[in-house]
Amino acid sequence: MRAWRVAACAAALTLPGSSALGQVAAAHVSAAELAAVIDAAPDGQVSDEQIRMIDAGGINLGVGVVQRPVTSTLSAIQHHRQAEIYRVVQGAGVLITSPALVDPTDLDPDGAVVRTLTGPSAVGTIRDGASQPLGPGDVVFIPAGIAHGFSEITEPITYIVYRIDPDQLVELKGR
Repeated sequence: MRAWRVAACAAALTLPGSSALGQVAAAHVSAAELAAVIDAAPDGQVSDEQIRMIDAGGINLGVGVVQRPVTSTLSAIQHHRQAEIYRVVQGAGVLITSPALVDPTDLDPDGAVVRTLTGPSAVGTIRDGASQPLGPGDVVFIPAGIAHGFSEITEPITYIVYRIDPDQLVELKGR
């Protein structure tokens, strides 16, 4: 499935408080723009580039690209109000999820990560979570409040992340 189809599905969500679809301007992210973000990411380090975050009539919808290098160190994050959908473009890893973090530390509410990517979130570790191997073409839904992180990345992994921000806590970005 092409990225624009998933984005269109996400934009079509009508949640309580959202306006009718006809009242919200559409946003477009081209395949070339996604490829440029993927190509520009630095090798060997984590990269999370938000491409768009739009007001979709009472909720914010966003799309970005995340790239992670090979690792076997588990760190996890839990977004308190924002849900995410990942679509793996390339690479492979094992995603672990859990309803709770061990020893959570809240991210700085005024920091760039909270303001521009995740909304209020905490980081920590996961113990006894559910593991799911991921590879190219796989899609995973991560509801708000679910801790998640990669327990292992066997090949550098790149995934498109769709962010659903129902409280409109993340800054808008894009055209």
